[in-house]
Parts: sequence; structure tokens; C-alpha cells
Amino acid sequence: MSQQSAVLHLEDGAVFEGRLFGAQKSVAGEVVFQTGMVGYPESLTDPSYRSQILVLTYPLIGNYGIPEGGDDEFGIRKWFESAKIHVSALIVGEYSQQYSHFSAQKSLSDWLKEYDIPAIEGIDLDLIRY
Repeated sequence: MSQQSAVLHLEDGAVFEGRLFGAQKSVAGEVVFQTGMVGYPESLTDPSYRSQILVLTYPLIGNYGIPEGGDDEFGIRKWFESAKIHVSALIVGEYSQQYSHFSAQKSLSDWLKEYDIPAIEGIDLDLIRY
């Protein structure tokens, strides 16, 4: 699968080239880092990242896909922090197009497309840290 090129422009003039996955659109926003080991579905649905461009520093992103949504017997989301993706964009070092997990229903890229969220991979994350 051939991927389209994408560019991250920072306010200080720095430019980083990568590969697009998810939605094909441009967005603007504050770039924030998430260095924890919590899963990417939980991070993307965390309301505290609303309208931000989220950089995930964990190296394995996309490898277990996205589970079907839904609530448990107590009305709490099973796999997510909320009912929707809150970030405006996603940046990862490397996206795994092949996913494998018993609960996976779709790829991360397909899920991002459903919510019209663009993502970039292939950027050296060490270069964009302040």
C-alpha cells in the first residue's frame, strides 16, 4: 500500500516530512506529547486531548487494531476513555498497518478516517521534542 506524503509545520518554522494515514486533511493545533504506556485507543479518546495534535512516543502504534466500542454492565466504556476521538490529529514514529488482536474489528487508520482525523508517521520524534 502506497502512502501519501504529509508535512508537519511548526510555529518556529521547522518542517518535518512523513507519511499520511487516517483522514486526508490539514489541521492546526497545539502539539502535545503522550509518553505513557497506556494504549493508543485510550489516548485518542481521552477528552483531555481535545483539539490537540497528539504525539505518541510509544514505538508500537496500530499493531493491535481497534476493538468494537461498547459499554460494560456498569455503563462504562470497555476499551475507550469516551465515546469518540478527541484529538485533532495524530503523530507517530511508525504505524503498523498489519494488526493482530482477538478484539480488533478495524485498523487504526480506518478508525481515524471514520472520525475525519489525519495522522502522520515516519517522523523522527526526537527531532520535534523541545
